Amino acid sequence: MARELKIGNKLIGDGHPTYVVAEIGINHNGDIENAKKMIDAAKHAGVDAVKFQKRTPELCVPDNQKNQMRETPWGYITYLDYRYKVEFGEKEYREIDRYCKQVGMDWFASVWDENSVDFLEAFDPICYKIPSASLTDSNLLKKIRSTGRPAILSTGMSTMEQIRKAVGVIGLEKLIITHATSTYPCEPEELNLRMIDTLRKEFPCPIGYSGHEVGLIPSVLAAGMGACMVERHITLDRAMWGGDQAASVEPSGFERLVKYIRVAEQSLGDGVKKVYDSELPSLKKLRRVQE
Repeated sequence: MARELKIGNKLIGDGHPTYVVAEIGINHNGDIENAKKMIDAAKHAGVDAVKFQKRTPELCVPDNQKNQMRETPWGYITYLDYRYKVEFGEKEYREIDRYCKQVGMDWFASVWDENSVDFLEAFDPICYKIPSASLTDSNLLKKIRSTGRPAILSTGMSTMEQIRKAVGVIGLEKLIITHATSTYPCEPEELNLRMIDTLRKEFPCPIGYSGHEVGLIPSVLAAGMGACMVERHITLDRAMWGGDQAASVEPSGFERLVKYIRVAEQSLGDGVKKVYDSELPSLKKLRRVQE
């Protein structure tokens, strides 16, 4: 099968530009205006799409965590209450959909449960993202497959056996697999970027990278190693409250990330040695012994 997939109006895969995703996730902290500012920043940086997260909190929060208390911007509340505070509903997603269309930005979301798939179907999403935490949820995978939409499978905190099983459930026909390490932020020695090549050798679908490191170099390197998609969290300020902020990239950093990835793509070439016209003056001036 061809190692390419169409999402929205763009082809993703070998021979195509790296598809760059800015994950807003829940870095908006429940504020739609923050979300719009991040959409604007992503648009300015030249990314291909922004991504949100959609959960049904009462289904996604494990029972043993629902009543755990934590400090939040809304006071000392239960973890379940916190999840509701940062969860956008229909009103907010209608506004996200409207605003993204206004500025010309594709968007989609990670779905953490089957109800969230039903919720997002109303917005005719370009694809679904399966978060690493849900890789072993076969019912969710089957639900996403039943929509007929492209899917992106993140593989953090998973074994190869679990990845193979998940791929067997969702199928390869409309699938992108992204290598990830689910630590926020992730230390360089645990990024294991060579997994991109491991996944490319085993699965004939496009392979991408979802990064949670501090800095930009590993994400650019991932693109150079064959990742057809690079996804990083975006934030307005890494000092903002929230568990994902420290592993996120601020707007100016996202501009550099996209620029560096495009330069890396141009630099790879085709692997065929040639003498470029630009080299001829140097050849004439500097080579002492001519053949």
